[in-house]
Amino acid sequence: MSADSKNDSHVIKVKNNTFISDQGKLRHDLMKSKVLVLVLLFILLSIPAVHAEDALDWYTKGQYAVLVGNYADALTYFNNALALDRNYAPALSGKAVALNSLGDYDEAITSADAAIAIKPTDKNALNARAYGLLKLGRYAEAVNAYDMYFAAGYTSIDAYCNEGHAFLMLNKSDDAVKSFEKCTAIDPKNSDGWNGKGLALTNLGKYQEALNAYDEATRITVMNAEVWNNKGLAYAALGKYQDALQSFNKALGIKPDFADALQNKENMMGRLQLADSSGTITPSVTVSPVGTLFTTVTPSQLPTQVIPQITVTEEPQKTTVPVAKKTTYSPVSPLSALTAVGLVYGLMIAANRIRK
Repeated sequence: MSADSKNDSHVIKVKNNTFISDQGKLRHDLMKSKVLVLVLLFILLSIPAVHAEDALDWYTKGQYAVLVGNYADALTYFNNALALDRNYAPALSGKAVALNSLGDYDEAITSADAAIAIKPTDKNALNARAYGLLKLGRYAEAVNAYDMYFAAGYTSIDAYCNEGHAFLMLNKSDDAVKSFEKCTAIDPKNSDGWNGKGLALTNLGKYQEALNAYDEATRITVMNAEVWNNKGLAYAALGKYQDALQSFNKALGIKPDFADALQNKENMMGRLQLADSSGTITPSVTVSPVGTLFTTVTPSQLPTQVIPQITVTEEPQKTTVPVAKKTTYSPVSPLSALTAVGLVYGLMIAANRIRK
């Protein structure tokens, strides 16, 4: 073999060795890069993702808080939504519901009015406004507010019953009967509706019809002392004193310290004694806006507010009003994962270019 051939063979061998060495180094560098990328990926995936709530998020949180009875929290959430969009009608109406539940009826009406100004047919705002007026004793305004609610095409058991209570307090018993009948037509098992109808009929002097309404109420529940007391008054007005006494006793069996029933029982026992000594007597009956016969009678339940269900609303427009943003965290961020993949790809390309 010539010297030149030997030299060429040596050069080839050196080049081959260099090539093998370069391949090993490249594999080593790539392995180091992969390890580095995996470490970076682990770090990135360990960093929590930060998501700032928008107005719709805060509104949804407020709705859930209302449903579970956390009205103070709900108020905070609705206020956060309004800080992002002060014209977000659903948050304004939700705020009105929360304020009513917290007993702040004036502020509730203000919030409901603001919602109605933006969206005149907002169901929750219309109902919350009517309820706030009713609780403030502004009965004529409450009736008008409920009429607006119904005119918008909404129906509600509580709304009809509440309007009936407002009519009772205005001594408009005929209108009260109609409202309570609408209430019980939707929910025949609504004892408050039957009791309210009985009170209105009592005011109208329709005692047998009132008794029929109370019968419906006591068929639904036997544990309502107010209904039994009112039923006793209807019996008394019909001259059925023994039945009346039994009703008052049932009321006291449920609520022993019920002042109206105690007084009515005492009056009834006096009438029974008088009847035993002198024969049948005609009871003297006085009537007030809430159905008094011998003592003041009030509706069996306080008016109730319709609690709105969770609804999906449109995403509100953002405003430039700043707000401190609450954040939530998740263990894996889509953004972090995407960044890590990009890093892997970039590092691999860079390593290949260096070797070339």
